Amino acid sequence: MKLARVIGTVTAAVKDAQLAGSKLLVCDIVDGNGQVLEPAIVAVDTVGAGVGENVLVVFGSAARLPAGASALPTDAAITAIVDHVKIG
Repeated sequence: MKLARVIGTVTAAVKDAQLAGSKLLVCDIVDGNGQVLEPAIVAVDTVGAGVGENVLVVFGSAARLPAGASALPTDAAITAIVDHVKIG
C-alpha cells in the first residue's frame, strides 16, 4: 500500500467493457508529510474517494482483491480514504 492524494479524474469514452461504471482517479503518490514522490498515477476507485482526499492505493494483483474489482483490468486500486497520518 502507498499513500496518495487524489488530484483529478479520468474520463474515457472508449474503454474495456469491464471498466464500465468504474471511477478512475488521478493520484500523486506522497510521503507521510504530503510531498509528492510519484506524480499522476491512475487508480480505480473502490471506496468513493474524491479530488483532494488522501487515500491508500494498492498495486499489482492486490488491486483486484477489493470487492467488485476482481474482474477489472487494473494494477492500481484505491482501497481506503485516509483520515489522519501521524509520524513519530
